[in-house]
Amino acid sequence: MSRPLIALLLASLFAPALQAAELVVYTERREPLVKPLFERYERETGTRVRVLSDGAPVLIERLAAEGANTRADVFMAVDAGNLWQAAERGLLAPLASPALEAAIPAHLRDPQGRWFALSQRARTLVYSTARVQPSSLSGYEDLADPRWKGRLCLRSSKKVYNQSLVATMIERLGADRTEAIVRGWVANLATAPFADDTQLARAIAAGQCDVGIINTYYLGRLQAEDPSFPVQVFWADQDGAGTHVNVSGAGVVAASKNKAAAQAFLEWLASEGVQADFASVNYEIPAREGTALDPVVAAWGPFKADQVNVTVAGQRQAEAVRLMDRAGWR
Repeated sequence: MSRPLIALLLASLFAPALQAAELVVYTERREPLVKPLFERYERETGTRVRVLSDGAPVLIERLAAEGANTRADVFMAVDAGNLWQAAERGLLAPLASPALEAAIPAHLRDPQGRWFALSQRARTLVYSTARVQPSSLSGYEDLADPRWKGRLCLRSSKKVYNQSLVATMIERLGADRTEAIVRGWVANLATAPFADDTQLARAIAAGQCDVGIINTYYLGRLQAEDPSFPVQVFWADQDGAGTHVNVSGAGVVAASKNKAAAQAFLEWLASEGVQADFASVNYEIPAREGTALDPVVAAWGPFKADQVNVTVAGQRQAEAVRLMDRAGWR
């Protein structure tokens, strides 16, 4: 055997395995939103990406049960609280990645590097363009004012997005003030809370209520279908801490057999050429600053986002759930 061939074989045996033949992603993010990108990654790198989809709590329990025998390499979730839960249970590996740290702002990632945001999900006010003047709106706390009695719609408190919003409010305002606000919201409800944000937006359009709180991408889908849809975004608390943002993000599974390849995959998802596609498929906001926005999203205008680290959504989640129960938000 020639010396060059021997050298090549040795290099292939002992060089770091940055590329795996296959990566397995456990994802809470719906498969239609990620499949096109995962297929693109396979075309560009030769690495196949296999997907197992389910709710984050189910996937977290599965990872815990599988332990060292898991085939998962990446865990992806659509709420910072769920990412925090997975990390706190030791299911995600801390990464030292200059590429991810440069791409993702500090408040949108775990301080220990166990997970990183890949898109932002703003949860803010929406209003009827037929019955509400945007000049009459200000922020989350304002919706507790009695002038909104019988005019407010909310989604169920059981949804983790609302739990994360209230957890952030507790961090910013304290538990007592936050509970007073939530009680005001409940008193102002026009109807029982909805199961999802799409129903809520449609209720505003139909005149069932005038204002509400939703994740903006739900409205983005409706506006993409019907540009004349009579509901619009209002960026909350622009004179204060800023609008609450949650994230869709991911981390490398601690028991992965392909950690280097999994990290390279996350770095690719956070790269300049991929971020716009990751976010725009669902009318979200890229995590990477300076990335182009989908035209529907860009039309809402720029806004100031709350800079509190999104890990608060997990750290205060249990406290938020108890507060919402006391306030009667069902």
